[in-house]
Amino acid sequence: MWALVLAIALYPARVFLEAKLGWSATRIATLIAIIGVLLLGIPTAMVGNSFASKIFGAYESYEAGAMVVPPPSDSVKEWPLVGEKMHGAWREAAADLPRFIEKRQPQLKSLSSWFVERASGAAQSVFLMIGAIIIAGIMLAWAEPATRSMRRIFISFSNNELGPELHQLTTATLRQVAIGVIGIAFLTAMVFGATVALAGVPAAALFTLVALMFAIMQLPVTIVALIAVGLLWSSGETSPLHNTIFSILIIAASLVDNFLKPMILGRGLDVPMPVVLIGAVGGMMSGGILGMFIGAAFLSAGYQVFMKWVDSESDSAITDTKSNQRNSNESNS
Repeated sequence: MWALVLAIALYPARVFLEAKLGWSATRIATLIAIIGVLLLGIPTAMVGNSFASKIFGAYESYEAGAMVVPPPSDSVKEWPLVGEKMHGAWREAAADLPRFIEKRQPQLKSLSSWFVERASGAAQSVFLMIGAIIIAGIMLAWAEPATRSMRRIFISFSNNELGPELHQLTTATLRQVAIGVIGIAFLTAMVFGATVALAGVPAAALFTLVALMFAIMQLPVTIVALIAVGLLWSSGETSPLHNTIFSILIIAASLVDNFLKPMILGRGLDVPMPVVLIGAVGGMMSGGILGMFIGAAFLSAGYQVFMKWVDSESDSAITDTKSNQRNSNESNS
């Protein structure tokens, strides 16, 4: 399913590159697949290698007794909800790290197990996406025959008139959701992350990742922005003017998707934008990110079929009314 979604979303790129480079469809599809694998695989390998090196380095430093935890600043106490507890635990770790680890060994063991499970799940997702990109490249190479086959399938489920319309609508919906949800979420996260980094907020990369997940899940990125603004003001390292300007910019950057989504999502479709958005949100709630595409496609196609039925019934009712009026007039005559 992921390969199908990727192939549909990337097909315009294949057509564009084919026209520009003059290569065959097979070569262009292979090039797109290689680029996709490299874009996903190289950063993942770099992050994994860096993470593993830091973990092993920290372990060796701890074994040698050279690991030192710096004491927390007083501003940690002002963190909402967890400030006091975080400051106390941090100060205890800074005073005697081995005793701190020994005292909280059960909690740290469960935390490490949870972290390992999440890391392995993330690695599996990356390998899944790499496999989906490779299969999508194969689908792109055979896009035209596959399109004709899919159109025949849609016709077999409906009729010669409605089948091609539903096929075109489903394809366009998947493509628009890829651009209107995933694309806009990525753009929003990049703008937000750049603004947070320029403002000097700590952990800008983490804020960017959280903003990306919020935008994909259709949650307000403004929540993340308010936390970033709170950290900016609590740092005490910048002037009030700097904080005011960047607070406005951070909140404005978190609203990028609110302005772009209505303009992009549903454009070029015979389906209202709220129908596509509701299908995407509902599908994501029931089936994750992949369900977002399936939900939007199914609800859009269902809306189209329903409205076709309504229009046919309305036309039939109007025809029957006119026929009855004609018969009544003839009998009166």
